[in-house]
Amino acid sequence: MKVVFTPGARADLDDILSFIATNYPGVVDAFERRLDLIIRRIATWPHSAAAVADREGVRVVPLVRYPYKIFYRVTDVIEILHIRYKKMAKQFRRCVIDHAAVERR
Repeated sequence: MKVVFTPGARADLDDILSFIATNYPGVVDAFERRLDLIIRRIATWPHSAAAVADREGVRVVPLVRYPYKIFYRVTDVIEILHIRYKKMAKQFRRCVIDHAAVERR
């Protein structure tokens, strides 16, 4: 399936990559490879990740080895909603998500 990033997810990713590049420059390539692997897994098996109990239709997959979680939903495409630091992921459940504008990857 086609994977698209919402503007919020794109902003999350930009912030994460900036943080890693500034603080852990030697990890950037490995992080991007891991992210790409997880995105390809989601595209191939979109229903393989755990459902978020209190967000209907939303699934979450951890970026194993890195302290981030990818939140997404499956419609006619896979929408990456947010990429959150694990300790901040609970806040996602309380926020309002604007799905109106989806940036194509």
